[in-house]
Amino acid sequence: MIRVLVGKPGLDGHDRGAKVVASALRDAGMEVIYTGLRSTPELIVATALQESCDVIGLSVLSGAHESIARKILELMKARGVSIPVMMGGVIPPEDRERLRALGIGAIYGQEATLQEIVAGVRKLAEETRE
Repeated sequence: MIRVLVGKPGLDGHDRGAKVVASALRDAGMEVIYTGLRSTPELIVATALQESCDVIGLSVLSGAHESIARKILELMKARGVSIPVMMGGVIPPEDRERLRALGIGAIYGQEATLQEIVAGVRKLAEETRE
């Protein structure tokens, strides 16, 4: 079974999208750990490790997607772990290449369907298990 952490980092207080995605992943047969609102990068990484997650999904609506991605990836590198990270939310198309260059495995904007997100999580999890 694929284990996915859905994190809502930063000070953004809107989590409807994260909850909808978490429900879709659960309905697709995945185990979902949701960190709740205003999670720190440290909490997200620690929880993903503790729960042996296959994928970390981040929902960011605040515009802080690049700094959050950088911090989470740095924390994982410092711990010597590699868990694929995907991001969704309000992420302008012009920022997506920079996020990919940092190491974000998949990026979904508001135009993404739940089916695309579920397929993307499966793909990231399968690539890690190979």
